[in-house]
Amino acid sequence: MKGRVCLVTGANTGIGEVTAKALAARGARVIVASRTRERTQPVLDAIAAAGGDVSFVPLDLASLDSVRACAEQVLARDEPLHVLVNNAGLAGHQGTTAEGFELQFGVNHLGHYLLTRLLLDRLKASAPARIVNVASKAHLKADGIDYEAVRKPTKTTTALHEYEVSKLANVLFTTALVDRLDAAEVTAYSLHPGVVASDVWRRVPWPIRPLLKARMLSVEEGAEANLLCATAPVAELTNGGYYHKGKKGKPVFLAQANPAALDHAAADRLWRQSAEWVGLDD
Repeated sequence: MKGRVCLVTGANTGIGEVTAKALAARGARVIVASRTRERTQPVLDAIAAAGGDVSFVPLDLASLDSVRACAEQVLARDEPLHVLVNNAGLAGHQGTTAEGFELQFGVNHLGHYLLTRLLLDRLKASAPARIVNVASKAHLKADGIDYEAVRKPTKTTTALHEYEVSKLANVLFTTALVDRLDAAEVTAYSLHPGVVASDVWRRVPWPIRPLLKARMLSVEEGAEANLLCATAPVAELTNGGYYHKGKKGKPVFLAQANPAALDHAAADRLWRQSAEWVGLDD
């Protein structure tokens, strides 16, 4: 990864932190994008202390204005961008984003959609480049996207249904990227990192949260799929593939995504509707 520039969202904790540290250890220049420098500083310090090249840009995916500001800062660096890891996410939260989108959908999909679109020309110019979308096997439980519901506050108590829909959107977005991009320039992958005991579950109410986390993978195990998709030779990966980290001690493997996530018409609709919502041409 020497000479490669990688941006990882949500790398202040969890599998994002492990991913950022591992990329830096392999020689990449890493840009960490998260909400506050204060909470991210320990990660920045750890990478720098190990001899890594790391920098920080603020990013709040619940605000499209923040996403735009983040992209502007990255582009102002006038340097290549080879790997974008759309890692940040949340589950179990209630409410809406600054623009009124259901919180899981707005953060997990729409914020990353806008960030990716704004950085896409830089990725193309840095070819070969790749986009890694951290999804979840939870997307298998969603049968589609209710475009009215994602414009309203979270409806369910646990927000797990909304999480499932947002993760379906992650895989659909990957399908749409592959449909639109030249694989010689930019490839795209989605993945299930395993069920990881990370901060993504911090708002799931008690006593559901400890029951959920009891048998989860460590963040180090959860980062394995991120790192495979971010660093493996392109010839060893399937463009548009959905990679799955399952049980402890088992390798990451290419898995079958929800057929609803491979529907090209549905992917095109999500792309176009998302573009309209964030004010971009489709």
